[in-house]
Amino acid sequence: MLKSNATTDTINKIEKRMRYISGIIKQKGRQILNNYPITSPQFIALQWLLEEGDLTIGELSNRISLAFSTTTDLVDRMENNNLVERVRDAKDRRVVRIHVLEKGKTIIHEVIEKRQQYLGNVLENFSEEQVEDLHELLSYLHEQMISIDDK
Repeated sequence: MLKSNATTDTINKIEKRMRYISGIIKQKGRQILNNYPITSPQFIALQWLLEEGDLTIGELSNRISLAFSTTTDLVDRMENNNLVERVRDAKDRRVVRIHVLEKGKTIIHEVIEKRQQYLGNVLENFSEEQVEDLHELLSYLHEQMISIDDK
């Protein structure tokens, strides 16, 4: 199963550490979002829309792992708050896509900037080389996760 010399104990420690880090990131993210008129699921949906472009509700539902009906309610609330709008697809008028409005873009950019500032503060005591090594290792981990999910 393991191609490296990693032991089960070390893997368990890595998983636990990643779980703790993920929890801290989520908690910090929620604290930042408290200053904005959006919820965590709305933030995640807006991020996907900004990264991937206009999506249908079905596509967005798959990306954020929520039921279609829950995603529809989420989009309704975001539309009522002028964060997104529903637009007909130019190529197929039957298809409705969700488009991020300027207010939604502004909120996402501000929140991400604050999250990046937080991470910058956390990494202040790291050397430049450690930061680069961390980035490379996390990138490699991400690539491996994607390649295993594709199998």
